[in-house]
Amino acid sequence: MSPASKALLQIHFCVVLWGFTAILGKLITLPALALVWWRMLIVVAVLALLPRVWRAARALPARTTLIFAAIGVIVALHWLTFYGAIKLANASVAATCMAVGPIFMALVEPWVVKRRFDPRELLIGIAAVPGAALVVGGTPAGMRLGIAVGILSAFLVAIFGALNKRYVEHADPLAMTGIELAAGTVLLTLVAAALPQTRFDLPDARDAALLVVLAIGCTLVPFTLSLGALKHTSAFSAQLAVSLEPVYAIVLAIVLLGEQHELGAAFYLGVAIILATVLAHALMHRRDASAIPAATAGPSHRSAAHERPP
Repeated sequence: MSPASKALLQIHFCVVLWGFTAILGKLITLPALALVWWRMLIVVAVLALLPRVWRAARALPARTTLIFAAIGVIVALHWLTFYGAIKLANASVAATCMAVGPIFMALVEPWVVKRRFDPRELLIGIAAVPGAALVVGGTPAGMRLGIAVGILSAFLVAIFGALNKRYVEHADPLAMTGIELAAGTVLLTLVAAALPQTRFDLPDARDAALLVVLAIGCTLVPFTLSLGALKHTSAFSAQLAVSLEPVYAIVLAIVLLGEQHELGAAFYLGVAIILATVLAHALMHRRDASAIPAATAGPSHRSAAHERPP
């Protein structure tokens, strides 16, 4: 098997692992705030054991560290709203809302990374509107608040994804992740302290095991594997594979949770339209990238890894 083929399989494996985040969010009985706090704390604790992370973090200028900490606040709010959407609706709905993320990214990224806005991206975003309407129409009324929270989560993905894309070249990726998640953990700790009767009690044995799987198996492992794989595949191939995450998540939700009984046919038709727009956006960028000399394409491999949550 060629290195490129192996890398592509590796990235798809990472995407499947990310697809399990929605399933685990549904299975873990903790409220969204406690769930995200424990997930971040476990990842930060593991990263704190790595000397490489400490060396890279100490070498950063104070301003860069503060920028990463601010991005970490947005990451924490994204995860909080993502798991909130799962609790308010279900895993399929939350995963579908994440499919809107690349469309938001097309609108947010030009402003954040200071590049020219492409009107074609706005047209692709408009083309996704009927799909979003069908998703809402195919969802029970009691889940509509979950859709709204999920859309907010997708918007937050676009913001921190674009910011990571802008600043990723300034730090070691693992150190960057450690600083962001540490800042997110501090934020959620302060939020919990400000809310009456909110405590992060120790989870029971079942939830603790699922949290470890979520933090290690669905966060650190795919993050590390994806970084290695991006050395041998194109940014387009990687992003196209990542765009399939909602598909994997919805299939897993059907197989493991039986969520197809909770949603109508219009929901799945809407999902298909949204995913088609995401694919069209990826194909458009592939055509544009073909005009860029290979010598200038390297940095995009690295930044593609940071369009997803750490």
